[in-house]
Amino acid sequence: MSTAQISLPKGIGPHAEKLFDAITGASTAEELNRAGGKAEGFVLGLESSKAIKSQVAESLYVIYDDAATQRSAELA
Repeated sequence: MSTAQISLPKGIGPHAEKLFDAITGASTAEELNRAGGKAEGFVLGLESSKAIKSQVAESLYVIYDDAATQRSAELA
């Protein structure tokens, strides 16, 4: 699953996809950790500011977490 499958407000989609790409393209565990933290902060900011609904935020969290878990396994 990717961020393109979620209905996001205008202007947020490209940023969400860029963060997803950073996670899936991480070349080290440190880089993966940093990308995952940025993605989590991004979603938290959107949710806190009420820019997205909590269901959308949860979907983004799951997508980013699944991508990070998969990438971590690939790097191991």
